[in-house]
Amino acid sequence: MPAVLLVGNLLSGSLGIRSVSEDLAPRLAHAGWDVTATSTRRPRVRRLADMLATVWRHRRRYQVANVEVFSGAAFVWAELVCLALRRLGKPYVLTLHGGNLPTFARRRPRRVARLLGSAAAVTAPSSYLVEAMRPYRSDIRLLSNPIDVDTYFYRCRASPRPRLLWLRTFHPIYNPGLAPRTLALLLPERPDARLTMAGPDRNGCRRATTRAAEECGVLDQITFQGPMPKSEVPGWLAEGDIFLNTATVDNMPVTVLEAMAAGLVVISTRVGGVPFLASDGQDALLVPPDDPEAMASAIRRVLTEPDLGAALSRQARARAARCDWSVVLPQWEQLLTDVIRGETSDAPVHPPELGAPSLSSSAGPRG
Repeated sequence: MPAVLLVGNLLSGSLGIRSVSEDLAPRLAHAGWDVTATSTRRPRVRRLADMLATVWRHRRRYQVANVEVFSGAAFVWAELVCLALRRLGKPYVLTLHGGNLPTFARRRPRRVARLLGSAAAVTAPSSYLVEAMRPYRSDIRLLSNPIDVDTYFYRCRASPRPRLLWLRTFHPIYNPGLAPRTLALLLPERPDARLTMAGPDRNGCRRATTRAAEECGVLDQITFQGPMPKSEVPGWLAEGDIFLNTATVDNMPVTVLEAMAAGLVVISTRVGGVPFLASDGQDALLVPPDDPEAMASAIRRVLTEPDLGAALSRQARARAARCDWSVVLPQWEQLLTDVIRGETSDAPVHPPELGAPSLSSSAGPRG
């Protein structure tokens, strides 16, 4: 039985934020892998300690490890975990996450290139990250953020209603205040418009969003909800017609992919990896960041232009289907098996002096 160690932030039980590793673990186990995963500890220092302890304690159990890499303090954790794995002679795969990772890499090119070059293989969930991080490792593999497409009931939004949904962590980089500002511009002509916002709170950002809604005079038209259990997301998405993604920094947001699978009309800011996930005018409408006028105008198009909603809805579902677990899981199994067998080659890593990625990205406070 092949054995793998998954190292990442497994925090859906405490924070409502679900990592890909949490879904990958049971699927690999069902496919016949012996899976160890860490860590569920919420305090950051205890989480790092648990990761390192698991690397050592289960050293005779796993053959390969997969380590999630974010920017900021989490990058240091990845460095320490990978150092421990190298001391034990364990091969590992790195999985890159976070729309702010390219900005972090431009500030610390040598450290990033050193870590990426030490891995047997490096993956990224979006073409955006593959391209943006190419100067630090030239053979990064694309393994999309996967979803179970069939769990999302598809309804073609041929005649969309102004039922707006927003699902993300209430955090400044996701700019939740843009949603009520957009609703305020829409209400004079569409008094039936309603917005539902759901997600875990970070640093009081939900309270700030509520204040923004009060200042715009739209609080009565907004329903706020807390963290959304994964099992409830498909049913919740089925109630809406238009999905808003308001981020200022992004990579390949799973919430947008879920909305596309359900057939919602997606209107998103054009930041980070979003244009690699959704094509403007084909399976979504993309607008500049922090521009309520542009977002409200896109909503008006969907509500008034004949056949636009239906076309976007159908293409969105087709795009999401390409990221189904039935497609992505075999790719994970093949990669991990190749690493165990030693069939992955060392990557030619460009020296950091060659410069930062040519691809531009929006800066932000975290990955």
